Amino acid sequence: MLFQRTLSEKELQREKLKDYRRVVMVQMVIVVLGMIMAALFDPSEKTLGGLSANLLFSSFGVVYSFLLWDLLRNFTRSQLLVNLIFFTLMLIVFVGLIVENPFVQLMAPSLRRPFLLGIHGLLFPIEIIVISYTVVDVFGGKFMSSEKLWGAACVFLMIGITFASLYDLINIIRPGSLGEDIPLGLSSYTECIYYSFNVLGGLDTAYPNPTKLVRNLGVIEAVWGNLFTVLIIGKLLTLPSRSEE
Repeated sequence: MLFQRTLSEKELQREKLKDYRRVVMVQMVIVVLGMIMAALFDPSEKTLGGLSANLLFSSFGVVYSFLLWDLLRNFTRSQLLVNLIFFTLMLIVFVGLIVENPFVQLMAPSLRRPFLLGIHGLLFPIEIIVISYTVVDVFGGKFMSSEKLWGAACVFLMIGITFASLYDLINIIRPGSLGEDIPLGLSSYTECIYYSFNVLGGLDTAYPNPTKLVRNLGVIEAVWGNLFTVLIIGKLLTLPSRSEE
């Protein structure tokens, strides 16, 4: 019962709306920062720009992770799941601070790969769990409401960020999976964000020769993103507002 949340229906709706808005805002910051960093800075370099970008991006990444956990508390009463994800995120943040410390090298480069693999290997299923609960919430109910609109935006952006985690996980396992050798860590992750949202938006990427697995996953992402958009538009347009009840 460490993180129990007991709310009335109206309080839960307000909480969902607030949480969805916060998640979407941080998602937008992460995407914009990822695009800027991929274009202007190399987070692996110990320059002022690289260090600043690394610190800023990492900070928003930590905030985003715990906002996802806070959002999850609206959907399930399983304290085991909520507590397990919380402590898993704590572990991810702790290991991430060691592996990706922007100021002090706390780990030899040769040792970073298995730890990065562990971080993304734990983070990816958490993102999938939150997406699953959010999709059920957005498509459930009999009325259109503000939290459903924000929830739809949250899911769409979460698709892009989650696939970026998957691409980065593949690139850690098999470096060069995007078609180029990219330094592992934040440099790789920001490039994967760039690649993922190009795929999701139907744009050409700067990586014309990814591995077959990355290419096929890109097709799945594009289909999933477009299918979700079509379904959510159809769903929300057919729902009456609460004032029409």
